Amino acid sequence: MKLFSIFGDPVNHSRSPLMHNSVFKTLGVSACYSRTHLTDGSQLRNVFEAKKLSGANVTVPHKEAAYAQCDEVRGIAKTIKAVNTLVYEKGKLIGYNTDADGFMSAIQSFGPIKNALILGGGGTARALSIALRQGEITPTVLNRSSGRLDFFIQEGIEAYCWNGFTADDYDLIINTTSAGLSDDELPIPRPLLIELLSRSKGAVDVIYGKETPFLREIKISGLPYKDGSDMLLAQGVLASYLFLGGEFSLKTIEVPMQHSFSL
Repeated sequence: MKLFSIFGDPVNHSRSPLMHNSVFKTLGVSACYSRTHLTDGSQLRNVFEAKKLSGANVTVPHKEAAYAQCDEVRGIAKTIKAVNTLVYEKGKLIGYNTDADGFMSAIQSFGPIKNALILGGGGTARALSIALRQGEITPTVLNRSSGRLDFFIQEGIEAYCWNGFTADDYDLIINTTSAGLSDDELPIPRPLLIELLSRSKGAVDVIYGKETPFLREIKISGLPYKDGSDMLLAQGVLASYLFLGGEFSLKTIEVPMQHSFSL
């Protein structure tokens, strides 16, 4: 039996085991997917190998640490320098990022988007900023501090910390921070968020499965919005496709994974 897991801190909320185990069961694959709570991202590979995993997903805050521990990185993850999917292949740890494609699929329902403001500066923000730019949508990044902004600046993406940032008009506001996941915090100060929402056309919180303070403010504003469920499904289908070595089509994987959301 092949073993898979998701690494994160926190990780108890993750739907990934339900999603991937639903695919394995439906398609008759001898495999099992679990959660692994990991506080020290530098130990990710050691734990991966100790558990004898064939593959894994990586969530906050370890996507950049996962990138650093891969033997090889493929696709858009090479640009992003953040990995959310790991596959053990012929003794090598291969890293991918399925967040980017998953997110672009999820926001199609908003219609044409010219620009977007990304809240946060971690691995997910990196993935979405590059994906948006490749989709001819201009990204701007806003993070609490300047410490994580070097990547965006080097990529030619406008990036700011809270101090010195002036609100502007955006088609989409995207929360990629963990604010509201296990606390009652907003990703940015409330007065600034309210002003931004008043000048925006839509909003997305990549957190799923709960009403975060960010989502509550969006609902009050009356803007069209999404949580992270559609992105989660789309990136999960891609990850499972990689786990199973392309043996099954994306559509074949999507059906049982979509069904898992109703369980």
